[in-house]
Amino acid sequence: MEPRNQTDVSELLLLGLTDDPDLQPLLFGLFLSMYLVTVLGNLLIILAISSDSHLHTPMYFFLSHLSFTDICISTTTIPKMLVNIQTQNQSITFVGCLTQIGFVLFWGGFENFLLAAMAYDRYVAICHPLQYMVVMTVRLCVLLIVLSLLLSTVVALLHSLMALQLSFCGDLEIPHFFCELAHIIKLACSDIFIHNFLIYFVASLFGGIPLCGIIFSYTQIVSSILRMPSVAGKVKAFSTCGSHLSVVSLFYGTAFGVYITSTVTDSPRKTAVASVMYIVVPQMMNPFIYSLRNRDMKEALGKLIGR
Repeated sequence: MEPRNQTDVSELLLLGLTDDPDLQPLLFGLFLSMYLVTVLGNLLIILAISSDSHLHTPMYFFLSHLSFTDICISTTTIPKMLVNIQTQNQSITFVGCLTQIGFVLFWGGFENFLLAAMAYDRYVAICHPLQYMVVMTVRLCVLLIVLSLLLSTVVALLHSLMALQLSFCGDLEIPHFFCELAHIIKLACSDIFIHNFLIYFVASLFGGIPLCGIIFSYTQIVSSILRMPSVAGKVKAFSTCGSHLSVVSLFYGTAFGVYITSTVTDSPRKTAVASVMYIVVPQMMNPFIYSLRNRDMKEALGKLIGR
């Protein structure tokens, strides 16, 4: 079959998680519920932080951006899946697919950098408490957010423009519920060596450096906590970073789990099901983690709901 470049491709098919028509209503209800919980939970976090002056600190400044990012990631993927199930139409335009890839990469990258910034915030708060207000200024916090946005934009544009150079053959069917860059590349019949190399290089650079920063921060945090003479001081220090550490573990743990699943199984559908764990579940669980493990957030949410 003759190769077709991106200008000849009008639409692709998102095959979803299953072909069984009897399971479609169940999937629709499940993902709709998860999406509503994600949006409502993260929106409550944002409103609680903005309405309580006691939470106008660097840690909660980053948390409000994390909650907004979680809403955006879920909105990029789940609504399209719900529309496809409801209309029984699996098609998505090629432009729409590239747009979805770009936004998933952008918001996923932004969350990655945000978690690193939050780890640095906890490092300064626990390891250098007397210098905290001097180091974590409003200017630095805004600078970290802007830098994260710029780097995420570079990653998203780089991969999206790369995908525009691909040529495709045969049926353009994606065994997934959203457009993922790896699946688009697998559909290509042109040489993808450079594309694969670029994916691993960018992932190692823009994903590895923030992860190394998080690991370094928590290594120093644990070392500092263990040197504290008082048990009460250790408990308080652990409690200030416990929520963030749980979110980091969930984010990177599910991502590595999906990567391992994709390498040990030949079934794209199993990989798609596993990907739910990193593109849907962490965004839904983050509000619960921060609201249940954080006394200040509990009080702020109580005041907000009480109004």
